[in-house]
Amino acid sequence: MTGLLVVTAVPAEADAVRAGLTDLRGTDATVTVAPVGVGSAVAGAATARLLALAEAAGRPYRAVVSAGIAGGFVGRAPVGGTVLATRSVAADLGAESPTGFIPLEDLGMPPELLGGGSVIPADPGLLGALRTALPEATVGAVLTVSTVTGTAASTAALADRHPDAVAEAMEGYAVAVAAAQAGLPFAELRTISNPIGPRDRSSWRMREAFAALTSAAAALR
Repeated sequence: MTGLLVVTAVPAEADAVRAGLTDLRGTDATVTVAPVGVGSAVAGAATARLLALAEAAGRPYRAVVSAGIAGGFVGRAPVGGTVLATRSVAADLGAESPTGFIPLEDLGMPPELLGGGSVIPADPGLLGALRTALPEATVGAVLTVSTVTGTAASTAALADRHPDAVAEAMEGYAVAVAAAQAGLPFAELRTISNPIGPRDRSSWRMREAFAALTSAAAALR
């Protein structure tokens, strides 16, 4: 069995993670870092392919981590901070209705069609190890969205619907599904580049988020 697979959306995130692993030594703690693309479809498909190829080669991974930068809910996760997901949530997988959003599980579909459902908990052991290594990290649900939230109204609706959510990104849930299908532990680690809400580039702190991602990557050794 090989080591940990860490997937990011873009190469810049992968580079930041690798920078935090530069003094890694030994084969028992091998970490593979791979950028798999932006959004659920490509991230899920690419992660599943990496896992299948490793298994076919007789070198399956022992766990999967989705890592990268994210938006943080104001008052829940500070810009420049680190977030660990208790669960990865497909926040817009479901249906709209006059009375509000209906999650996938409430649409009456047979359970076998739901896979892991629209909520996939982080592996307790893997999350516990990350929390020990990153005691200052904010812990809560991380939402996976197909459209980045950009209005006050949609931010408030998400925050109300997910009172334990601390951040949103675009790949975590899909990577979690790939890991679950392969029977592997999963966790999601994010650093916060911007507050969720009306789009304001002046409030983004990309440099700080990437620096935090490099620091947090040490926990993946």
